[in-house]
Order: sequence, then C-alpha cells, then structure tokens
Amino acid sequence: MYLAYGDKQILSRQYNSMKAWVDYMTSQSRDNLWNTGSHWGDWLFYSPSVDDGGHAAVTDKYLIAQCFWAHSTQLLIDAAAVLGKTGDVSHFTDLLMNIKEAFNHEYVTPGGRLVSGTQTAYVLALQFDMLPGNLREQAVERLVQNIKNYNNHLTTGFLGTPYLCDVLSRFGKTGLAYKLLLNETYPSWLYPVKMGATTIWERWDGIKPDSSLQTPDMNSFNHYAYGAIGDWMYRVVAGISTETNGAGYKKIRIQPFIEKDLINASASLLTNYGMVFFILDLRGRQAGV
Repeated sequence: MYLAYGDKQILSRQYNSMKAWVDYMTSQSRDNLWNTGSHWGDWLFYSPSVDDGGHAAVTDKYLIAQCFWAHSTQLLIDAAAVLGKTGDVSHFTDLLMNIKEAFNHEYVTPGGRLVSGTQTAYVLALQFDMLPGNLREQAVERLVQNIKNYNNHLTTGFLGTPYLCDVLSRFGKTGLAYKLLLNETYPSWLYPVKMGATTIWERWDGIKPDSSLQTPDMNSFNHYAYGAIGDWMYRVVAGISTETNGAGYKKIRIQPFIEKDLINASASLLTNYGMVFFILDLRGRQAGV
C-alpha cells in the first residue's frame, strides 16, 4: 500500500499491529522455527481425484508458515526504515537472519532440495529470499522442472499462486510464466474462462469439464485469490511497476516483457501523478506507453 500510494500514515497507523503480529509468531516459535499450531497451508492446491502416483501438490504447512513469518518480518523492517525506527530495523533484521537460518537447517538438504518438492515450496523460498544466493539457481531449475512435470501447468493454491509468475520472471523464466498464463486446460487461469467464467473462482476446477460442480458445498465463483495474477500482468506484461525509492509512483519503472504468443494487450493505471497507459497491438504493429 505504501509503495502504491506513498502514504506514510498507513504505516504509522498499522505499525503497532504489524509489530504485534511478528512478536506473536516469534512467541509461538521454538528454536526460531514456527512449527506449532494449526495452519491452513496452501489452500486448494492441485490435487487429482486419483493420486496413486503421488501427484497431489502437498506442501509442508510449517515450511509455509516459516516463509510467511520471514515475509512479515521483512515488511516490518521496511516499514520501520520508512518511519525512522532504526532500533527496530536492527532488532528485526537479526530476527530475520535467524528465521532464515532455521529454515535452511530444517527444510533444505545440503544439496539444496526442499523437503517439500512442490511449486509452492520453491516459489515461497525464492520469493522471500529464504535460500542463500548459491542455492537459488538450482532451486529455480527444480521449480521449472516441476512445472514441466505437470505438462506446463501450475499446481499452486492460494499461497503459492500470487508469487508464481513473479518468481519465474525474476529469475529469467518469463517465457514459462506466459505459458502458464495462456494455458487453457485445468489447472490454469484460462480454464475457468473457457468454461464460461466471468469472475475468479475459488477452485481451479469449480466446474468440471463435464459441467458438473467440483463440490456443491464449498465452491465459490467469486473468490479473488487466484486473481492475484493481475499484479504480474501489470508489472510484467504491461511493464508498469513501482520503485522503492519513489513510492506512490513518483518514480515509475516501465519495462514490458513481450512474448511472441501475445497478440494484443492494454492497461491503464491512475496514479497521483496522472494516468499511465500501455498499448500493444502486434496485428497493427503498434506498441506504446
């Protein structure tokens, strides 16, 4: 929110609650591991109806909790830096280092393999910089291979999906991110569209190919979580992104990544400094920002 609007008041208003949340997670941890309590995990990840081959993308819930403890701590550090709370920056930076060290000791083999070999596990570990620099490239390759093992399909649930394409783009795999975006078969973003969806579904297969409901008792057809791909589309497809040293779009990074299979795209964003437009029309040989 601060990066989007440049408003420090939201940070100052929420700072105590942010700090209390990180302190709560710390209080629930043992030896710098948040491995207690009940967690939903990667809600509604891909799970085939028959899993004899072990293809369900089950991710260790405590591995996920550790990643989001680190993420919350990093957000708190960032907020403290903006607000000039240097003591907190130092204290929580030390905590973050301990969280990541514990993660690597508990969930990463000496060879760099995660104990959960799912897309979500590698996405979160890479997104939140849980791995040391020398283990990141091999982790990216493991993620890429996992996607290929599912015939270029995603298997992520609510917690892995928002970061999947961002991680691929960050590590030079934007072409693969486009394949996931444009995939029309289940599980994918366009599968519901091909089934007639005009909203974001809660489940990847809320309606099955035979038009039956995946389940009638918990099957929302207006559930935004998977719509988080929109952030990647603005930042990578349209190339309109924030800069940390110019919050509120005072500074804007324009860097679209055009994939050969993308015929046309357009985007607009109203900022405090005016409207930003992106237009791509490969049929008419036009592009502009």
